[in-house]
Amino acid sequence: MSDGASDLIEAGAQPQGGERRRGIDRVIMLLEALLRHRAPVRVGDLAKMIGAPRSTTYEIVNSLLEAEMLETVGSEGYVYFGRSMHLFGWAYSHHNAHYRRILETLDKMAAETGETVQLCGLRGHKYVVLDCRDSPGPFRISSDVGVEVPIPWTASGRLLVGHMSEAELKSFIPADDYKLPDGRAIAPQDFFRDVEQARLQGFSETSALADRFTWCMAAPIRDGHGAINRTLCFVLPVDTPEPRRNQLLDLLRERAKGLSLAGG
Repeated sequence: MSDGASDLIEAGAQPQGGERRRGIDRVIMLLEALLRHRAPVRVGDLAKMIGAPRSTTYEIVNSLLEAEMLETVGSEGYVYFGRSMHLFGWAYSHHNAHYRRILETLDKMAAETGETVQLCGLRGHKYVVLDCRDSPGPFRISSDVGVEVPIPWTASGRLLVGHMSEAELKSFIPADDYKLPDGRAIAPQDFFRDVEQARLQGFSETSALADRFTWCMAAPIRDGHGAINRTLCFVLPVDTPEPRRNQLLDLLRERAKGLSLAGG
């Protein structure tokens, strides 16, 4: 790099700063595209996904390959997340004491009950499963970790947006997200009432929404300010007897309260 170019960067010249920002944005878009695709992708297809020139995408991919944030898969030019991404995730989950407690609780609850237990949260305007322990039984219910799902489809979603007013919910949740996978539609006003009920009672239950065979229950995990940014959930067969559901709900609420950093 010439001295003149160095002087421009040191002075914070806008063109370089803008280009650098666009480069960072494209790296984030590329990683998000891989996360949503959930499988190895050819670099040319990645370029189309993020709307970037192929040459730019190859340059980003090569840099991420060197940093082991991506790795090649097979012999046909596919790439996917690499070992460094695993180490980043490992560092977060093992050195965040609160998150480590949550994972230990998931393990314990799954072993105690034999049911599918999940940690859930929001990502943008969608609901996601952050971690999951599947039921070992013959009737297995599980959700893919990280897959974005419309908020109205879920028990957890009703808790996670409980701090919002009706007007805020109307602008926050896309209109199409009230339509269930089988074509049924949730009336927005019914959803708003569910959100208010979940807020007042401190838990939420739904049945046969995203999946006609499941009963879902969720309890809030509150942060140090009392806000709900995660939930603890059971996903059960829809025909689970009511006494069993009530027993599991009591356990769920007790464990979620124990993981909360503030009362509520």
